Amino acid sequence: MTETSSVHAQRSAGTAGASPSAPLTETTVRRLALGLSTGALAWSAVSFVYGFNPATEMGTKITDLGGLAFQFGALSLLAIMGRTRATGVSRVARVMLQVERVLLALAMAWSVSHAFLPAARDSVWMGILDAFWPLSMLGMFVIGVKVAISGRWRGAARFWPLVAESWVVVTLPAMAILGTSVSDVVGAAHLLVGYTTLGLIIAFRPELVRRED
Repeated sequence: MTETSSVHAQRSAGTAGASPSAPLTETTVRRLALGLSTGALAWSAVSFVYGFNPATEMGTKITDLGGLAFQFGALSLLAIMGRTRATGVSRVARVMLQVERVLLALAMAWSVSHAFLPAARDSVWMGILDAFWPLSMLGMFVIGVKVAISGRWRGAARFWPLVAESWVVVTLPAMAILGTSVSDVVGAAHLLVGYTTLGLIIAFRPELVRRED
């Protein structure tokens, strides 16, 4: 085998083992980013109207479904991050996103169950699922820090995930210190400033997150 053939074979083997994903087009980035903005806007709107702990059954269902819309939007954000290796290229960086998807999926299971199974709201399994809401948001905050540190996204897209994903570390302390009436407004407004704006940044400037490697 010639030297050229050997090099070609090594490259082919490396490509086969890497299982690369299809290129992430600007159209796909925009679609996913607008999905994030739409979901965050929906949850923000219902939170402004009903708060995060509504007093009525109708308000509870609408708020749960608004939260579910946001969670689908968060999955869209994770899809962009995964395809662009926003958290880095190491195995740990990839596992972070996979773990977050699991946490988010369990939180979504709570949203659906809490909305449509009111009789089970005081059950043990529902309480366990409930814990994954704040855990998934805390996971998003950790990912936001990693995106900023890795520097693979550029410009506003590099640091705005940290702004958006600070939701849990802003809203929960506000609830503990200032009460639910204030924290409802803080949380709903933060969704607009954070996740909704992040989606628009990526949608209008997809080149900030797209890379060839």
